[in-house]
Amino acid sequence: MAQNIQSSEALLEKAQESKLVKKMRDIRKKIMVMSGKGGVGKSTVAANLAARLAERGYRVGLLDADIHGPSIPKMLGIEDERPNVGEDGIIPIPVTENLVVMSIALLLEDKDSPVIWRGPAKMAAIKQFLGEVAWGKLDYLIIDLPPGTGDEPLSIAQLIEKLDGAVVVTTPQDVALLSVRKSLKFASILKVPVIGIVENMGAMRCPHCNEKIYVYGVGGVEKAAADFNVDIIGELPIEPAISEIEDLGKVQFEGNNRLEWFTEFNKVVDRVENFTK
Repeated sequence: MAQNIQSSEALLEKAQESKLVKKMRDIRKKIMVMSGKGGVGKSTVAANLAARLAERGYRVGLLDADIHGPSIPKMLGIEDERPNVGEDGIIPIPVTENLVVMSIALLLEDKDSPVIWRGPAKMAAIKQFLGEVAWGKLDYLIIDLPPGTGDEPLSIAQLIEKLDGAVVVTTPQDVALLSVRKSLKFASILKVPVIGIVENMGAMRCPHCNEKIYVYGVGGVEKAAADFNVDIIGELPIEPAISEIEDLGKVQFEGNNRLEWFTEFNKVVDRVENFTK
């Protein structure tokens, strides 16, 4: 009896893996956005990268793989939405004509409920997000990972046959740079090509004299990039308006492009687009 149950479970797992592989093959490019530590603006980069690629006419899926601290639905104004289930699985939430999103936050009844899961439960959830969500045919799947190099990044790297690249986000702080070096090493070990480093919160403009003020220091990101032979693909300034846009759930609005921040961010989008051609 026990042997039959184990056999059935093995067959079920094999079927799930087959479905996951098939769905991933319908997605042209898979990009993960990662950081060594929290609070550096990784989700800001992931959400804006997905929104700007969709704006350029690509069909984009955005997977919020941060199980314990999902923030993507808030940034895109869909935190009150709930996904339906169709013939091909869970239907991701449409944000614009070209952008769909899935997050654990969309499945929680109470926004304040913490997700208290150990590694195996998180692995199972990520497997479902990849294999049980009806992503359809996409040009890009952008995966917003939690900070660090733990269960979620490792699960993504193991479950997807081939990741097409990683964008690593950091601030110029020495503490952040210590961690970002680990992220770069993680990508190297797992043979995920690094598209480049995004330096976030690099400088701010003085409202009186318009000079740049380097709040978190300068120079450390360049050293990390040189040590690991990767490029800095964006140097994003401190821009208070970005926080307001995210709080209002308007990251996807095209009108945001008037800000100086987006002029620099478009260089990041250009680099991702060119890297994955």
